This record gives sequence, C-alpha cells and structure tokens, in this order.
Amino acid sequence: MKIGVISDTHIPEYARRLPDAVFEIFRDCDLILHAGDAVEFGVIEELETIAPVKAVCGNMDRFRSQGLLPDKRIVSAGGCLIGLTHGWGAPAGVEDHVLRQFQGEEIHAVVFGHTHRALNEPRSGVLLFNPGSACGHVSGGFHSVGLLTAHGGAVSGQIIRLPEP
Repeated sequence: MKIGVISDTHIPEYARRLPDAVFEIFRDCDLILHAGDAVEFGVIEELETIAPVKAVCGNMDRFRSQGLLPDKRIVSAGGCLIGLTHGWGAPAGVEDHVLRQFQGEEIHAVVFGHTHRALNEPRSGVLLFNPGSACGHVSGGFHSVGLLTAHGGAVSGQIIRLPEP
C-alpha cells in the first residue's frame, strides 16, 4: 500500500494552496495521512480529491474546537498499524513524546508533524516518520512531504523534497 504523508501545510498562513507537486507525488497513493496544522479544513477536503484521507488536529488548526478530527488515531493500512498524531510543545524531545502517546499499542510506525523537520528513523522497533512542512516555515531547510509503503506488517518511508515555489 502506498501512503502519502503530509503535515504543517499552514494554509492560508504561509501559502494560498497546496503546491502542485503534492498532487503529482500523491497521485498513485491509496491513502493520505495529514499529521495536523492544516489550519483550514479545506486542505483535508482538497487532499480527498486524490485519495482517502486520515488526519488529526494540530495546535494551529482553526477548526480544532469543532471536533472534526481527533488529536491522535491509529490507522490500519497494508497490514500495518500506524499511530498518527501532531506532536505538541517544544520541538526538542517531541519524538519521545509521540512514542509515549502510543505506548502499549502494537504499532509499526508513528507519523507526526509539529517540528517542521523531516525525519525517517526507526526507534525501538517503530518507524518515527515526520514528513516535514509542506508549505509552512521550515526547520529542516526545505519543504517536503513523505511516502510510506506498508505491506504485510512492514512499513518503510521516504522523504520527498518539494521544489521551491
């Protein structure tokens, strides 16, 4: 199963719309995960024109009080269980924080955002995956999204650098 992963789009704060490259990169995806800070719910609806979307709220989402999305969830895809959350607080140590959110769960990966810094790293038998920021300010030096491949209980990730606007 091919899964598009995006986070920290911050629309319309940092961009008017999703970059065209996102639609090209995600065109063959079976599922899209949005790890929060869409800011406007229309971003989720726009991504749903490509593939089904599972998303969580981030700390900057204007629709947060409406209860449209949970703060965290576990997504079943390709025989894998993927924890999906945004991440909160100071960027330092957020990896440990998001892992603790799913403590006791039999998950294969944790997808998160918040830091605006891409990460694709196994830790304690779980893939920690942050696609970076698609449109917001960047901490890692470039805008990016990610792709996960999930099959038969194994999940692997790839960070994809987006062209500069």
